[in-house]
Amino acid sequence: GSMEEIDYNDMPDLTTEEGRVEVAENGRVGFSDQYWMTALIPSPGRDFRSVARHTNDVYLIETVYPMVTVAAGASIDASTQFFAGAQEWEVIRGYQNDLGIDRFLDSIDWGWFFFLTKPIFWLLHTLHQFIGNMGWSIIALTVILKALVLPLAYKSYVSMAKMKELQPEMEKIKERTGDDRQKLQQEMMALYKKEKVNPASGCLPILLQIPIFFSLYKVIFVTLELRHAPWIGWITDLSAPDPSSILNLFGLLPYAVPELGMLSIISLGILPILLGISMWVQQKLNPAPTDPTQAMIFAWMPWVFMFMLGTFASGLVVYWIANNTITFTQQYLIMRSQGYKPDVFGNMFSGFKKKPAPDKK
Repeated sequence: GSMEEIDYNDMPDLTTEEGRVEVAENGRVGFSDQYWMTALIPSPGRDFRSVARHTNDVYLIETVYPMVTVAAGASIDASTQFFAGAQEWEVIRGYQNDLGIDRFLDSIDWGWFFFLTKPIFWLLHTLHQFIGNMGWSIIALTVILKALVLPLAYKSYVSMAKMKELQPEMEKIKERTGDDRQKLQQEMMALYKKEKVNPASGCLPILLQIPIFFSLYKVIFVTLELRHAPWIGWITDLSAPDPSSILNLFGLLPYAVPELGMLSIISLGILPILLGISMWVQQKLNPAPTDPTQAMIFAWMPWVFMFMLGTFASGLVVYWIANNTITFTQQYLIMRSQGYKPDVFGNMFSGFKKKPAPDKK
């Protein structure tokens, strides 16, 4: 009734007793990674002992049936099924349903939020059957999920718009209270109560959306259908990083970019650059924070993410770009509906404005 997972780097430290598990009636044991699996599956209804150990750089698993006594002239049959191949959802589900292999689909790493990851994967699989292109299916899936959480996003963005309207009043309170933190908090709370604004209401919907985003990330990471799946133009494998590179001007210069190892992070493709731009534009819905430290962190964040996700699978980067674009559109329209008009272009160019010279008096 339970499933145990052991990391490869933990197997050398397993004791003899830790590597043995007595299994009743139904079970399986095997090795798996992102896309592939090998598994030993004893006949359903049979007890067995699962043995896992590591010796001389060899990882070994066994299924051991209980000892039996065979009478003279009699015979006993014992059978074990062996699976080796890709973790294709449809194939594994077929074996689970047709052969009665208990929870065989759980051999795929669904992550912590498996209760969300499984239905999201089914939806992506269904969209792919209709659309026929995994890249557009990822974008369609992102649109559907953003539509489902729109009520939460609406509440969050409305709260943010109201907080923006109160910003001038909040600045006056800060100037009036100075370093008196207690008085600052009291006057802030009085302002929130007067204007019927709950500053926490904008955070809760975002927190509720986090499990969905992590589940979608996991789905794209483990989906075998992304392997060698093309999208558009130069993106011929959504499971691999963007093959274009800024080091040869995205193919305009007549040479291929060599393998850079750890320095491949600087070989940015078109998709990671679009990701950084989409995050930067999304930030410009709001003015830069007045606190210099916060302003610096916010200013660097899109470009840090651009380099961090530059070596990720193209399918994941496509998801993040689509998510950022939809989020920007939702937030802009909702804030406009609340009477707050984001000065996107003004915020974009505010950092380039010449600062006034300090007063020398």
